[in-house]
Amino acid sequence: MFTGIIAATGKIANIEPQNGDWKVTVHTGQLDMDDVQLGDSIAANGICLTAIEFGNDYYVADVSGETLKVTTAGDWKVGTPVNLEKALRLQDRLGGHLVSGHVDGVGVVKNIREEGRSWRYDIEAPLPLAKYIAAKGSICMNGISLTVNQVDACVFDVNIVPHTRQETTIKDFTEGTRVNLEVDLLARYLERMMSAPQAEKSASITPQFLAENGFK
Repeated sequence: MFTGIIAATGKIANIEPQNGDWKVTVHTGQLDMDDVQLGDSIAANGICLTAIEFGNDYYVADVSGETLKVTTAGDWKVGTPVNLEKALRLQDRLGGHLVSGHVDGVGVVKNIREEGRSWRYDIEAPLPLAKYIAAKGSICMNGISLTVNQVDACVFDVNIVPHTRQETTIKDFTEGTRVNLEVDLLARYLERMMSAPQAEKSASITPQFLAENGFK
């Protein structure tokens, strides 16, 4: 799990294609690697990757063909900048919102405009994700926890304050940039609960159920 609060920006240092998968080396920039252990998760642009090798300023991860297909990882080249965040620890502050690092789809930046000292970004989400995006709700974009301002069909907008723009790769976005999107976990689970078969919704604990499961 992650929080969507970016700890550092890094870049893709090496890509080794391997039978449809990639082995990727990520240069970690200012990310503190002192407490990283083999097998730890480090998100790159919101994609949860497992460190199979690491050093003071890099880690290596396998990227599956599925990940390459459904995220922007397939667009990565040597030198591509990425937002980095180590996995959440139980004692950490939850400064953003709960993020799994499992990308739901790829959106596209449609418009960028300045508003005072901030910037407003219009993002077009894939149609299947639009129902999960709500005004004043949370969304994760390239690993960044953001608040949705408004939603119009498949297009939503977010306000980016100077600190977020300066400390993440969002400053490099232009119209047409593809971005990884992860919708709020609660929205996904709520939809699953609401779409469950009526028999499951109406199921209740009965004496027969308890007896069949070892309770006397």
